[in-house]
Amino acid sequence: KLRNETCALFLVDQRMPGMTGVEFLEHAIEIFPEAKRVLLTAYADSDAAINSINKAKIDYYLMKPWEPPEDNLYPVLDDLSEDWLASNRPVFDGIRVLGLRWSPDSYAVRNFLAQNAIPYQWLDVESNEEGRKLLEYLNAKEASNVKPPIILFPDGSHLDSPTNTQLAEKIGLRTHTQTRYYDLVIVGGGPSGLAAAVYGGSEGLHTVLVESQAPGGQAGMSANIENYLGFPSGLTGANLARRAVTQALRFGAEIINPQEVTGIRVDGPYRYLRFADGTEIRCQVLLISTGVSYRKLENVSGIDRLVGAGVYYGASMADAALCKDQEVFIVGAANSAGQAAIHFVRYAKKVVMLIRGPSLSNAISQYLVDKIASSKNIEVWPNTQVSEVFGEKRLESISITNSANKKKTVPTNLLFIFIGAKPRTDW
Repeated sequence: KLRNETCALFLVDQRMPGMTGVEFLEHAIEIFPEAKRVLLTAYADSDAAINSINKAKIDYYLMKPWEPPEDNLYPVLDDLSEDWLASNRPVFDGIRVLGLRWSPDSYAVRNFLAQNAIPYQWLDVESNEEGRKLLEYLNAKEASNVKPPIILFPDGSHLDSPTNTQLAEKIGLRTHTQTRYYDLVIVGGGPSGLAAAVYGGSEGLHTVLVESQAPGGQAGMSANIENYLGFPSGLTGANLARRAVTQALRFGAEIINPQEVTGIRVDGPYRYLRFADGTEIRCQVLLISTGVSYRKLENVSGIDRLVGAGVYYGASMADAALCKDQEVFIVGAANSAGQAAIHFVRYAKKVVMLIRGPSLSNAISQYLVDKIASSKNIEVWPNTQVSEVFGEKRLESISITNSANKKKTVPTNLLFIFIGAKPRTDW
C-alpha cells in the first residue's frame, strides 16, 4: 500500500501460524477492500469456511487438496480475476465526462455509461479543477462556448450532449442488426431476456436480443443480489448482466443496444419488428421480455422538474459514490429499496427509508431486514410519505407527512424512489 501498489486477490490458508486465514482476511480487507478473497480449507474446517462468508466476506473457499488444478483451482482464480478486472479502477486513461452534478442531462449520460459497464471518469466542472481546465481548453480549441455534458474520448474527439445512440456508436456498442431475418428475436435485455438469448443461441437458433438501454435491465443496477441461486456470497447486478452477456455471445447470439422497438406486425409466417430509426427485421419467433418500468411518485408538488437533479427513480452503483457524507432519503419498502439502502450507507452519512406501512417485514426479504436493523446509519421511518419537494435548480428539501397527517420539512439533496413498477408494454 505504501508503494501505491494494488492487490487483486488474496489466496489464504485457514491454518497458519499466528492467526487463522479468516483473521488475516478481516485485517487485509480494511487495506484492500476491493481485492477478491479465497480461503483454503481442509475438510475439518468447513464450518469456519461457511462462517467466513459473512465474517470476512470471502468470495470463494477451496477444499484441499484441489487436484487436478486445471479443473479445481485455475478456473476459480481466472473467474475471480476477471470479476476484479471488471470493477478495478487503475490510474485512469479512458473516457471522461465533463458535466454538472445536478444536471439531468449529465446524469443521463453517467447512468447510460454505468448501465453498460463502460468505465469513465466523472469531472464536475463546478467543483473539480481539472474538469474546469478541460472545459476551458475545449472552448479555446473550438472557439465556441461548449456546454456540458461533454464526453471526451482517448483519441482526442468529443461529443456534446449526445443521444444514447450517438454515444453507443462512438464507444463501439452494436446498434444495428447484422441481417434482416432471424429465427428468434427477443425484445428486452433483462435477466429473462438474456436467459432466452442464451437458450436460443445454445440450440443453434439465429438469435438477436434488442435492448433500449443496457443489458441487465433494472436488475443490472442492483448493488448486491444475495438470493440468486449459485452465488452464496451474492453478486452485483452488473456482474450478473456481464456474465449473462458473455454467455449469450459465446453461443452466437447478437445483442443490439440501445435500440428501441416501436411496433410489430404479422405477415404470413413471419413477425416484423419496426425500430425507432425506421428499419425493420423479420423473424419466426418473437419473445417480448420488456419487463417493467418504475412507477412515478404522483401528487407530489414540484417533483417532475427535479428528476435527475436530486430526485431519482432507481439508482445505479455509480450514484452511491456521489452520496459521500450526505443524508440520503429512499422511498420504498421492497427489496430494491433495501439493497440500495445497504449500498448507499457505505458512503452516505445517513440513509433514511420512508415507508407507508408500519414495518419493513411485510414487503422485504428477511435477510435485508436483518442487515438494515443491524446498521447504525440506516433509519426506517414508518407510516410516512413524501408530500412535497423544494428546490430551484436542485433538490434542497422535502416535506414528509405521517399517518396522523403531521408534516415536517427536512433538508436533503438526494431522494431515491423505489415504489414498485408496472409492465413496460405500452409500445
